[in-house]
Amino acid sequence: MLCAIGLAGVAGAAEKDDYLAFDDKPLEEPLSYPDWFKLSFLDLREDLQEIRETGKRGLVVYFGQKYCAYCRQFLERDLVKEDIRTYMQEHFDVIGVDIHGHKMVTDFDGVTLEESSFAAREQTNFTPSVVFYGEDGEEALRLRGYYPPYRFRAALEYVADGHYRGETFRDYLARADVPLIFEGGGLSEEAFFTPGPYMLNRSRIRGERPLAVVFEQGNCHACDVLHTGPLQDPEIRRRIEQLEAVQLSYWADTPVITPSGERLTARKWAERLGLFYTPTLIFFDLDGSEIIRVDSVVKFYRLKNVLDYIMKGGYRDHTTFQQWRESKRPQKYR
Repeated sequence: MLCAIGLAGVAGAAEKDDYLAFDDKPLEEPLSYPDWFKLSFLDLREDLQEIRETGKRGLVVYFGQKYCAYCRQFLERDLVKEDIRTYMQEHFDVIGVDIHGHKMVTDFDGVTLEESSFAAREQTNFTPSVVFYGEDGEEALRLRGYYPPYRFRAALEYVADGHYRGETFRDYLARADVPLIFEGGGLSEEAFFTPGPYMLNRSRIRGERPLAVVFEQGNCHACDVLHTGPLQDPEIRRRIEQLEAVQLSYWADTPVITPSGERLTARKWAERLGLFYTPTLIFFDLDGSEIIRVDSVVKFYRLKNVLDYIMKGGYRDHTTFQQWRESKRPQKYR
């Protein structure tokens, strides 16, 4: 057992600092899968059957790309940790899917698609995306983007021990993070955040600009990194200043009228949205429909691209952020 409970939110400062400090620009050299990933024919029905026969707890599908800096963090920093690698090998089979690849994947329903089409259908907007499936083939948990080892350990235990059958990942983590929740702590403010009251309703009258809602909490190292890093970049600030942007405390009872017109507290809205990570940035269009959310580690390059996707209307012409990024991707990375 990894003992993630008690460690999920209370990681050592050295680990947090180490794993959040990296350049997220595209890599110069391509990545490869670890040699212990399963050699699969990418027929998920067969892979699931093998899980049942071997008595493992589930199947993990890793969606990545060869030149992704976040993928390198995951493959070369998280998965090389002995406890994580051993635990994954014991309880899961892990299959790699290249979101730009052309191998054929057969899903649990027998539908066959190229890797790239399969990844787009699964809306793996941010790599690495890791999807956990239980022995019955039902999705147990989806992680979009990179999470440091202490958070990924918690995800492994949440699925392997079957907690997903009785509680959300948010509630599971909250049991580990209780001391942090009640310690409180102020949020880092920015001049571009619109102060309350938070009347975000767009269901009757369209907004004039897209809306960015940033959920944070006190004593949050990743939130501090967002504010001292990307949000201090002049290009990013210029983009955000063109949006309507608000900041909400993840666990607070602050009243909010949501973009769809519901009257909730910030805490209840975060729960409804299924959030389990801070900071989470959620973007809404002029009518109040969610465009995209970033609920994992985000650095300069990725956040700039997300903001361009919003501000340039890429979401209107492309079904997913992934498809929009593919249309902009330099030839050398194809």
